Amino acid sequence: MKKKKKKMRKKKMNVYENVCQQFNKAADLMHLDPDVRNILSKTTNEIVVNFPVRMDDGKIDMFTGYRVQHNSVLGPYKGGLRYHPLVDINEVRALATWMTWKSAIVNIPYGGAKGGIQFDPTKCSFGEIQRITRRFTFALGCNIGPEYDIPAPDVNTNAQIMAWILDTYLSTQPPHERQRSTHVVTGKPVEAGGSLGRDKATGQGVVFCIEQWAKDTKFKLKGATYTVQGFGNVGSWAAYLMKRHGSKLLAVEDVSGAIRNQNGIDADDLIAYVQKTKGVKNYPKAEPISHLDLFKTKADIFIPAALENQITAETVRFLRVKVVAEGANGPTDIDGDVSLWRRNIDVIPDILCNAGGVVVSYFEWLQNKRSEFWDLGEVDTKLHRKMIDAYQRVRDTAKASKTDWRTAAYIVALRRLETVYRERGIFP
Repeated sequence: MKKKKKKMRKKKMNVYENVCQQFNKAADLMHLDPDVRNILSKTTNEIVVNFPVRMDDGKIDMFTGYRVQHNSVLGPYKGGLRYHPLVDINEVRALATWMTWKSAIVNIPYGGAKGGIQFDPTKCSFGEIQRITRRFTFALGCNIGPEYDIPAPDVNTNAQIMAWILDTYLSTQPPHERQRSTHVVTGKPVEAGGSLGRDKATGQGVVFCIEQWAKDTKFKLKGATYTVQGFGNVGSWAAYLMKRHGSKLLAVEDVSGAIRNQNGIDADDLIAYVQKTKGVKNYPKAEPISHLDLFKTKADIFIPAALENQITAETVRFLRVKVVAEGANGPTDIDGDVSLWRRNIDVIPDILCNAGGVVVSYFEWLQNKRSEFWDLGEVDTKLHRKMIDAYQRVRDTAKASKTDWRTAAYIVALRRLETVYRERGIFP
C-alpha cells in the first residue's frame, strides 16, 4: 500500500521572528562584534501589567498592557503605544527592537521601546478609553519618564490619548517636578506642548523617501500612480502629500474594506469622507474591491501603511509596482522580502521609510526641554535633512555591501550601535 503523503504547511512566522531573521542576516554580513550581537539580540526590560477599569455599565473589566524596552545605549527609550485586540508580547518586542534601529539610522539620541494594550477601542466609549489610558499610565508608574522612556501615538492612539497620559503622569509627580516633565510623551496636542508637523511626520517622511527614490531613479512623480493600504494617520497624510506631486491614487484599503477607481481617487475628498464615516467602505466615487484586488492593482508605487505581515508569499506575487514604500512597521515578511528582491521591485524599508515620526517626536522633546516652539517650516526643513541623510546612508551601504535595502538599513543602525559599545565598554 502506498502511504498518503501529508501536505506540510509552512508555519507562519510571528513578527518577532521576522525581526530576528533580519537582524541575523545583517549581523552575519557585516561581521557584527559577537558581544554586541549578543546584547542587541535581547530586550532589556519587558513590563506586563494587568489592571482593572470600571466600564460604562458599572462592571469591572481587566486589561493587559505591555511596555517593552529594547535598548538605551544611545539615549532614553522611545516608542509608540498601540491599542489593538491582537497586541501581544511578541509584537511589542518586535516593534521595540525596530525603534532601536530607527533611532540609530536617523542619528537621534534615543533607544527603542514600544507599548500596547490588548483591546478593541472601537468597541469602547470615549470615557472608557480615557479611563483605560489613565489606569494603564498609573500602572506603568516609573517605567516611563521624560528622561527614561517616552511614549508616543501608534495604531489607534492619537494626540488626545497622549494628553491623558501626560496629565495622569504629571498628577503623580511632586508639584516642583510637573513643569519639567511635559516631555514624558510626544505627539501631544500643540496646545498641550506638542510640535507643529508631528501629525503628518510619518507620512511626510514616507513621501520624502519616495521623492529621493524618484530623483535617484529619474522617475517622474507627476502623473505616477500609487495605491495605499491603511488610511489612518500615515496612509492619509502620505496620500495627501502625494497628490501635491500630481500623483494619482488608484486604490485604498483600510479596516472597513477596499476601494478602487482606475481614473483616480481624490485624496482630499477621501480624507474628508473617512473623517465622517471612519472608513473607506461605501465611498461613492470608487468601486468596492477585495483585499487581493488591492494587491492586483497595477501601479507605480505601493504604500503599505497598515499592520504587519501584509506582503507575504501569498500576496506578493500579485504586486505589479516599481517600488514599495513601507509606511507601516513590518508590512513585509521574510518570504515577501525574498520575492520582492528576486522580482527587482525596489523597497524603501520600514525602519528608514517611516522614521519621520520618531524624528519629529525628538524635535518635540527638544522643544519641551528648551521651552521653545518651532514653526512648521523649521520642523519640515530639519525633518527633510534627517530623512535624506539617512536615505543616502542606506542607499550607499546597499551598493557597497551588494545587498538589499532592508539589510543595508540594519547595517547602518548596527554599525552605529557597535561603535558606541566599543567606545563605552561594558560595566563592570
